[in-house]
Amino acid sequence: MENPVQHTDQVVHIRVILGVVMGLSLARLLNGLARFVQHPNKSHIYPVHIGWVLFLFLAVVHFWWFEFGLLRIIHWTFELYIFVILYAALFFFVCALLFPDQMNDYSGYADYFHSRQKWFYGLLAALYATDVMDTLIKGMDHFREMGLEYPIRQTAMIALSLAAMFIKNRRFHLWFVVIALIVQIVWIVQYFQVLS
Repeated sequence: MENPVQHTDQVVHIRVILGVVMGLSLARLLNGLARFVQHPNKSHIYPVHIGWVLFLFLAVVHFWWFEFGLLRIIHWTFELYIFVILYAALFFFVCALLFPDQMNDYSGYADYFHSRQKWFYGLLAALYATDVMDTLIKGMDHFREMGLEYPIRQTAMIALSLAAMFIKNRRFHLWFVVIALIVQIVWIVQYFQVLS
């Protein structure tokens, strides 16, 4: 039987690496938001863009919170370790897409966002699919604890993200981000207020 102290040390080691990647994700979002304060007349806020920034801020913080569930995993392999790091890296890539290093080629965030919407929504769909794998890795009991709402939520968000890659209607994108934000907030309040 594995020593519980050794197991806890392994999880702490893995969470430190995740913390670095998630910290970079949050820093990217916060630095991007700070630009609006630093240069208020340079780029105008686009509601769809800022909505996804808020969504990802919540999602990144939520990810770090629910990854406490890694304690459920008793035997760690290198493949599992890489999977969890790649999952965190997906968050970074999505966050980095929202705030490019330069905006010289774009008239504003609306122009930029829609020029990259296939990438953004494709990575968002990948995040939701990866979350399903992450949940299954923590065990079928954990998956069942999430209730029937979980697979419905994940499937709907993957389908909407894939559709959003190709939909040009800006109202659709606005409604999608509003719904995603509401669902994320309700999900956090309903299931993840207490670490378990």
